[in-house]
Amino acid sequence: MRKHPVIAVSFTVGALAVLVAAPARAAEYTSALKVRGIQYDAPGSDSNRCTTGNTHQEYLTIKNYSSSATVNLKGYVVKDKTGNRFAFTANHYLQPGDYVKLRGGNGNDSDANNVVYRDNCNFMWNNDADTIYLYKPAGSRADVHSYTKSNNDRDGNGYIGYHG
Repeated sequence: MRKHPVIAVSFTVGALAVLVAAPARAAEYTSALKVRGIQYDAPGSDSNRCTTGNTHQEYLTIKNYSSSATVNLKGYVVKDKTGNRFAFTANHYLQPGDYVKLRGGNGNDSDANNVVYRDNCNFMWNNDADTIYLYKPAGSRADVHSYTKSNNDRDGNGYIGYHG
């Protein structure tokens, strides 16, 4: 008779653990914003000189996959595996299905042209492999993607697209 209450308690604790763990995992993927693709290896010889370099040709595309919600990028943060980061500090609205290219280098941010510049002439993405993290303003993870040149970039052009 004593075995039944122990089994019931074990089953109840196990069921609660599954119920508690499931929402935590699912929350990571509830964001409408996702990494759409990355140009991690800017065409040409890498040069991070602000006036003549090619860091502006390195970019990350973030897309709003919602069918109805407009998302303001203000407060979102993009990081790489080594801790390089960019925070969207100004309002930039993505309509449903819209995207933005986060480019290196300097330039004029534009909603009409779907572009935001990092205002930093250093390269952010590694040419051989990296991990990209997108964080919501409250700090929870919206999306994450890892790539390696040898595994993800079959045509060798330095561009990897995700999510279709």
